[in-house]
Amino acid sequence: MSTKILHIDSNHPILWKQLEEANFENEADFTSGKEEIEAKIQNYNGIVIRSRFKIDKTFLDKAVNLKFIARVGAGLESIDCEYAEGKGIHLIAAPEGNRNAVAEHSLGVILSLFNNLNKADAEIKGGQWNREANRGHELDGKTVGIIGYGNMGKAFAKKLRGFETTVLCYDILENVGDENAKQVSLSELQEKADVLSLHLPWTPETDKMVNADFIKAFAKPFWIINTSRGKNIVTADLVEAMKAKKILGAGLDVLEYEKLSFETLFQDKNTPEAFQYLLEAKNVLLTPHIAGWTFESHERLAQVIVDKIKALYSVS
Repeated sequence: MSTKILHIDSNHPILWKQLEEANFENEADFTSGKEEIEAKIQNYNGIVIRSRFKIDKTFLDKAVNLKFIARVGAGLESIDCEYAEGKGIHLIAAPEGNRNAVAEHSLGVILSLFNNLNKADAEIKGGQWNREANRGHELDGKTVGIIGYGNMGKAFAKKLRGFETTVLCYDILENVGDENAKQVSLSELQEKADVLSLHLPWTPETDKMVNADFIKAFAKPFWIINTSRGKNIVTADLVEAMKAKKILGAGLDVLEYEKLSFETLFQDKNTPEAFQYLLEAKNVLLTPHIAGWTFESHERLAQVIVDKIKALYSVS
């Protein structure tokens, strides 16, 4: 009896091709709504998703033959993981697939902010030649603090080896520090960091973690980079800290206002006041959730998922 897999998001074609070659039966439905998928999910043993909709208890109760859920991405926050695992469903993600892309993006954002690259480019194109106003900072000699030292955090720390920086990391797990970053307490990181880079999942513990009190705990003014999840930062508190020059600049690849699918920005048509500030601030760099969205990671993510699905069935 073949293993039937439903693909509800498009991915790199090698995922489909290699699963087919491994004798899995692929079916695709990229357009039906959640309720329509729920009505037929009992016919499938596996599902491959990105973030089109949330896989909740209602969905899982109808997925009576589901053996695995594979998300072509790093996080699993769109899935009720505890409930799924309680039903014996294997959860598969691919943080290894886009960690290098996220690390390179994070480094690029820091260098752009430090050297006013985007600001200077816009000014020249607007007919202005402002040298002194665009005097930059050097990364060498700075202390970079990384919160979340898993696949993404470790990859970013590795990229920093080419600079004469001090790299500190904080994580809820013990003994994750390595030759690229010294693991410290959160208070020590807040005392010493010049740059903060977030590489966290979105969980109840990290939701709204970067708020006014968190920011005030930093001993020095600092730059902040977020390539993790937008809801880990309270945008209004971030903006107030920027106005007070406690935060010197921000590189945000993710925003509090994103929908769960990451494909659109706002839940409604209103532009929050805090976001309007970010749009106008010259020391803010915004990108549309693309840190891990390279051509290379597109293929790598698919390959990681294929390999993990095949490995799961080789031991089943």
